[in-house]
Amino acid sequence: MYGTVAKTRVKPGMQEGFKAWAANTITGARTVPGHVETLVYQSDADPNLLTVVVIFEDRESYHANAASPEQHAEFLKMMQFLASEPEWNDGEIIWRG
Repeated sequence: MYGTVAKTRVKPGMQEGFKAWAANTITGARTVPGHVETLVYQSDADPNLLTVVVIFEDRESYHANAASPEQHAEFLKMMQFLASEPEWNDGEIIWRG
C-alpha cells in the first residue's frame, strides 16, 4: 500500500465547510480506483490544524489519481477552506494493523 500524510491548516471559521466538502468528496461523489481510505484528524490543541491520511492500494494508483484532472479540480475546491497548501509526506505503508 501507498499513500500520504498531510498537515494543513483550515482558515478560521471554515471547519464546517471543509467537513462538508470532505464528506461529499471523499465518501460519495467520486470513486477513485485504488483508493482504500482517507482519515482526517482535527487537533484538540488547535482545531484549525488538520492531519490527513490517504491510503491507496499501490503507488501507481496513488500517482494516477494525483495526476488526474478530476483530482486537481478537487484540490482547488479544497484549497478554498485552507490557509495554505498542505505539507505532503508521500510514502510506502510498511505496516497496517
